[in-house]
Amino acid sequence: MSSKRVAIIGAGASGLTAIKTCLDEGLTPVCFERTEHIGGLWRYTDETVDGQACVMKSTVINTSKEMMSYSDFPIPEKYPVFMHNTQVYEYFKLYAQKFDLEKYINFSTEILLVTRADNFSATGKWEVKYSSTKTKEEKSEIFDGVLVCSGHHADKYVPTFPGLSKFKGQVVHTHDYRKPDGYDDKRVLIIGFGNSGGDVAVELSRKASQVFLSTRRGTWILNRVADQGYPVDMLFSRRPLMKLVEMFPGLISKYQERKINQKIDHSLYSLRPEHGIFQQHPFVNDDMPNRIICGSIKIKADVKCFTETGVEFVDGTSEDNIDVVLLATGYTFGFPFIDKEVIEVKDNRVQLYKQMYPPELEKKSLAIIGCFQPLGAIMPISEMQCRLATRVIKGETVLPSKAVMWQDIRQKEAAMAKRYYKTQRHTIQVDYISFMDELAELVGCNIDFWAIFKRDPVLALTVMFGPVTPYTYRLCGPGQWSGAREAIRTQWQRIKHPLQTRPVPSKRCDLARNSFLFNFGVVVILFFILRFLLSLL
Repeated sequence: MSSKRVAIIGAGASGLTAIKTCLDEGLTPVCFERTEHIGGLWRYTDETVDGQACVMKSTVINTSKEMMSYSDFPIPEKYPVFMHNTQVYEYFKLYAQKFDLEKYINFSTEILLVTRADNFSATGKWEVKYSSTKTKEEKSEIFDGVLVCSGHHADKYVPTFPGLSKFKGQVVHTHDYRKPDGYDDKRVLIIGFGNSGGDVAVELSRKASQVFLSTRRGTWILNRVADQGYPVDMLFSRRPLMKLVEMFPGLISKYQERKINQKIDHSLYSLRPEHGIFQQHPFVNDDMPNRIICGSIKIKADVKCFTETGVEFVDGTSEDNIDVVLLATGYTFGFPFIDKEVIEVKDNRVQLYKQMYPPELEKKSLAIIGCFQPLGAIMPISEMQCRLATRVIKGETVLPSKAVMWQDIRQKEAAMAKRYYKTQRHTIQVDYISFMDELAELVGCNIDFWAIFKRDPVLALTVMFGPVTPYTYRLCGPGQWSGAREAIRTQWQRIKHPLQTRPVPSKRCDLARNSFLFNFGVVVILFFILRFLLSLL
C-alpha cells in the first residue's frame, strides 16, 4: 500500500520541519515554495516583494539557540547564543542537508487554490492547484493531507492617519525596510513600538540626525541578556516559574516590573505603559535605552495628524521638517488560496483548535502550521504542530469532538482577552511551555517525569527545574530521539562555548551551582505556598 501524500505550502521554518515529520511518519511530502530558496523570511534579500516577508540585514533573533532548535537537531556549539539572520539561515540549510529535505521541494511554485476533493466527506482528500512562477503553467493534484506553512508576516498593515496623503516626505512600511543606507542626516518618524519598530529605530539612530518613535501605549523593554550574562529565555522558561506566574500573576508582574525599573526607569524614559508586563507581547532590545539617553531616539505620543512637512501628536506636541515616516504597524494575515468556508480570517482573528484546525471541518486532514505569536521561539512549536498533524493524517491520533474543540477555542479567546490589551497584534498569542505541553499531550510525547526519574533521577530533575528546551519532548512517547538525553545534558555547554574565547582565572561559583541554588529556592517557595494553601482547607 502506497503512503499518503501530503502537500506542504511553504519551505520556511515551519515548512522544513513539516517535510521531516512527514518522513518520520512514513508519509510522502510534496512541498511547494514560491521562491527559489528555503528559509522563508530568514533568507535575506535586498529585493522587496509584496506578500513576501524578509528580515532586515542586521536582524538578530530574539530567542537563544537552545530554545529555538528543532528538537532532534541541536544548533552547533560554535554558533553564538543569539544568532544573526545569516546564521539562522545556515542552520536551516544544515537541517535540510542532514535530513535530505530539499529533494521534496518544488521551488518557484505558487499555490493558487486549495479545495476539498469531490469525495472529501469520505476520504478527507484535497485538490491543490498550483502554477510555476517562471512558465505560468498550471497544474492540479490530489493529496491526502495539506499542511499550510505560509507564515503570518507577509501582508503589510497600513493604517490611515489624517493628513498622511498630503505629507510630502517619504512613507515606507518596515516590510520594505532592509538597511539604513540613504537615511544619513534625515529626520525620521517611526510609528509603532513592536520589535520591528524598535530595531529600526535603534539602527537608524546611528545614521539619521534624529529619530522619533511614536507609541500609542508605551512598552516594557526586556533584554536578551539576563543576570550574569546568561540568555533570558534559558533562565525564565522553566516550569516552576510558569506555575508561579499562573498562581500569582499580579504579584509576579509587579516583581518583574520593579526589577526592570531598577535597571531602566520606564517613567523617566517616557516608556511606561498603563498595562502590566505580561499583558503585551515582549519587546526585546538591549540597545534602546542607550539610544534614548544619548538623545538620538525621542519617544513620542500617538500621532494625531500630519502636515505637509511634519506631524502633530495627541499630547499637543509637534515636530516639523520630517523627511521619512516609517510604518512599523505590523501585518495582516490570511489564507486567500483556501475556500473561506473552510477558513476565514477577520481582523487578524481566526478560530482554530490548537491554532491549527478549523473545528467545523468534517475531516481533519488540513492543518495550519505556525499561525501563532509565541512567548518564545516559533520553530519548536511549529515542529510539535507538525508532529501532531502528521499523526492525525496517518490515523495514529484522533482529535476530540467538535464541541470540545469549540470549548477549547473559546476558553483561550476569553483568557487572551482577559490578559492582553485589545489590539490586532494580540490575536494569536501563545505561551511556549503551556502550548507545547498541550500539543505534546495530543501527540503522546508529553513528559512522564516519574518514568524518567525512575531510570535517571538527575535527568528528571534537570527537566523538571531547568529550561524547557525542545529536546525534552523527545524523551517519551512517539518520536523519541536517542540523542535527547545528551542534548539536554550538554545544553549549557553549547551556551558557554561561543562566549569562552580566551582563558580566564577560574571562579568559585559556577553555573551549575547557581542553577542548583536557583532551583532549590524555587522548590522551597512552592513548598511553603502549598503548605499555606492546604492550611486554608
